[in-house]
Amino acid sequence: MITEYLESAKQQFEYYKLLGEKTFNQLTDEQLFWQYNPASNSIGTIVKHLAGNMLSRWTDFLTTDGEKEWRNRETEFDNNINSRSELIDLWNQAWDCLFNALDSITEENKDTVIYIRTQGHSITEAINRQLAHYPYHIGQIVFIGVMLRNKDWESLSIPRGGSNNFNSAMFLKPKS
Repeated sequence: MITEYLESAKQQFEYYKLLGEKTFNQLTDEQLFWQYNPASNSIGTIVKHLAGNMLSRWTDFLTTDGEKEWRNRETEFDNNINSRSELIDLWNQAWDCLFNALDSITEENKDTVIYIRTQGHSITEAINRQLAHYPYHIGQIVFIGVMLRNKDWESLSIPRGGSNNFNSAMFLKPKS
């Protein structure tokens, strides 16, 4: 059961990572750091927050609290990533940390209690918590991308007006 769950969770994380990357690819460097107003976050700031969370939650997650002493969550909202390459490097470092942590889960350690801010979680609960958190922020990234690209946005799923054609094509295929 744990193997099937982990594969499903990894697929979901990979899907949301890809949505973020497909959004980055549609935007200029300047757009990655655009803010609607001073109270809102840029895509760069959201990436910085996601990375801070991932690195804190998944570094040594089986043996240390997920809210690391070295994490400074408040500074994650400073809009100070300076380049696309810095943003992509941070993004990849964070996702690598997550996927390496998931790959370290085995039958022998699957019942380990994971702590986040001293609150105990099963591994499944800890993963589910992040499967709710990360897509929330990636949705923000995509939404900012849609606003910035406007009519030039390339849909990441079924484009408007395309549902009937998509469904027709899908139902022509055998069930898998």
